[in-house]
Amino acid sequence: MRRLALLACALIGLAPAAEAQQRTRLTVYTAIENEQLAPFKQAAEAALRDIEIAWVRDSTGIITARLIAERQNPRADVIWGLSVFSLLQMEALDMLEPYTPQGAEALRANMRSDRSPMTWTGMDAFVSAICFNTVVAQQRNLPRPTTWNDLLNPAFRGQVVMPNPNSSGTGFLTMAGWIGTRGEAGAWDFMTRLHENIQVYTHSGSAPCNNAARGEFAVGISFDMRSVTLRNQGAPIEIIVPSDGVGFDLEATAILRGTRNLAAARRLADFAVSRPAMELYGRYYALLALPGVEPTVRNYPADFAERLVSADFRAIATQRERLLREWAQRFDGKSAPRN
Repeated sequence: MRRLALLACALIGLAPAAEAQQRTRLTVYTAIENEQLAPFKQAAEAALRDIEIAWVRDSTGIITARLIAERQNPRADVIWGLSVFSLLQMEALDMLEPYTPQGAEALRANMRSDRSPMTWTGMDAFVSAICFNTVVAQQRNLPRPTTWNDLLNPAFRGQVVMPNPNSSGTGFLTMAGWIGTRGEAGAWDFMTRLHENIQVYTHSGSAPCNNAARGEFAVGISFDMRSVTLRNQGAPIEIIVPSDGVGFDLEATAILRGTRNLAAARRLADFAVSRPAMELYGRYYALLALPGVEPTVRNYPADFAERLVSADFRAIATQRERLLREWAQRFDGKSAPRN
């Protein structure tokens, strides 16, 4: 009897190891925020118990450049949480595996691939916004901006920080929004004038709002989710969605063509469009790809949806490299050093 008991204990001890050996490890490239990595991984692995998520995370521009550089020998299985501008660029390079996830037809039409089978599926949308430190503004007697043009006021000289579009998806969507409302020539003119007030271009979309929240600058051009998170944590910032129109982007999911774990990658893509996944995204974002899912993020600006510029994602994606090269030639002198 004692031998049987010992054998049973041994078998029980082997069960977790056997389960771990059977799990498929998916290398997932992403640009989601660092604090989202653990909740996303936990939710996916709880729903898909035979899959393990191995994150590779960096800012949008860096992850995009890495994926394209690796396209002849892909190291990623799945992209989960990256700008649709980047994914459309990869679609044009035939880097994405065609697959329509289960339930993807229910997503908003402008937040999913128009191809059949689909090449990407949307998760949520985020917009460019101004993080305005009210304490610094009061100390320096700075006016409250309500439009992008207000940031051209000489009073803001050295008090504005924004992301570098070459390394940050937030920087690129902000620039794309200015092009959408002003035309390309008008956008370059505006950015040239704004450049006079810029102190530094960061390599992260979150950094400008973090800077403003710490009181290092009065104005951080960032994105809505970071603004709301810091405001909810007690930072003395006001979230301003400029009334003259804001650029926006979609976070999306795709499978890399050439993955050796296609079946598991498809299951993760299925999960990424599911209602539980959308409820997870709704903890951080207010505009979700699946209609009928109510976001739970607090203190989100009520009027942001009415201020979105009209965006042709595919058209902008085709011009992305040219626009980024020109931006670098004009403005890179104020970029922060790369780590």
